[in-house]
Amino acid sequence: MQPQGFLSVAKNVGIKDETLDLTVIHSTVRARAAAMFTRSRFPGAPVIVGRRHIANGFAQALVINSKNANVGMGKQGIDNAIETCRIVGEELGVDPYDVLPFSTGVIGRALPMDKIRAGLRGIRSQLKLDNLKLAAEAIMTTDKYPKYFSCRVGPAVIAGIAKGAGMIEPNMATLLVYLMTDAELPRAAVRPMLRRLVDRTFNCTSIDTDTSTSDTVVLMANGLAGKVKLGQFEKGLLEVCEYLTKEIARSGEGATKLITVDVKGAKTGTQAKRVAKCVVNSPLVKTAVYGCDPNWGRVIMAVGKSFDPSVEPTKVTVRFGDTNVFKKGSPVECDLEALRQYLGQSEVVIGVDLGIGKASARVWGCDLTEGYIKENAYYTT
Repeated sequence: MQPQGFLSVAKNVGIKDETLDLTVIHSTVRARAAAMFTRSRFPGAPVIVGRRHIANGFAQALVINSKNANVGMGKQGIDNAIETCRIVGEELGVDPYDVLPFSTGVIGRALPMDKIRAGLRGIRSQLKLDNLKLAAEAIMTTDKYPKYFSCRVGPAVIAGIAKGAGMIEPNMATLLVYLMTDAELPRAAVRPMLRRLVDRTFNCTSIDTDTSTSDTVVLMANGLAGKVKLGQFEKGLLEVCEYLTKEIARSGEGATKLITVDVKGAKTGTQAKRVAKCVVNSPLVKTAVYGCDPNWGRVIMAVGKSFDPSVEPTKVTVRFGDTNVFKKGSPVECDLEALRQYLGQSEVVIGVDLGIGKASARVWGCDLTEGYIKENAYYTT
């Protein structure tokens, strides 16, 4: 199930190896669009160019290369991103300002433009319908598997693809995420809706606390399916975003488990999210989950390092799954073997009740294993 009017091509042009490394996604008509980008002070060249191109609220094509981030390359990087958009525009017969460029991979190396130029020539004849799953594979770097999800909302379809496995704690956008729909959306609704949902999903995930230089989320709506009820559409888009968020966390570099942290009883949503991030980001919590160690002391340590003066230890309750292990400031007698077995599952929920309010937040992350170190210790060598 894929939205009308979105064609794509995915191919290998030899940027690094023989896997897919270049994809173009094209809407047959100009689409309303919005994007959120990384807040890193070292944004990649595609982020800089993409911000300019989407400022008018429209897009018609996305061009994404993997295996090279085009970050830290100065004017050369900017020129390469602009040239890539120009070539795609010429090939598809669209305004190059309606083309958004993206790159992901190793930082500090020049794009092999000869390979990219050759790979983009003739792409119009190579575009195919219902090809987004292959596009999801082409944008991968250290991802274990492609991430794709779609759902129907009335006459329209929403589809999303994403990549990301490391250097992930979004801070404004996230990873690389492309959301496409054939719904007709009011121009004024697109960006506010995207921001709300990014804050509830992608900005609530963390693998290693590192915010990427290339984080971007894009929403394109080409209108070919006609109008939809906005409330239903936002609910469907949330479903797509949440699915992709969980898959990103689940497939983090070296990860073996998805960790969900639910915080409730907070004074504000901001406070709840901050505490939840402290827990999901803690290396000691993450390694305890990996080792199936029901060490709730690491959880209260992580809550404490929020440094929030309104958090009162005597009101805090902690649970693993449905089992309270620490209640209102005191330990709870538990079946440790049962807790070890629970932590051995592929999905683990850690709950924290601050007991001082009614606000809540949910974030996602993963365990920390030897695999993460192996993946990143020799990344460029």
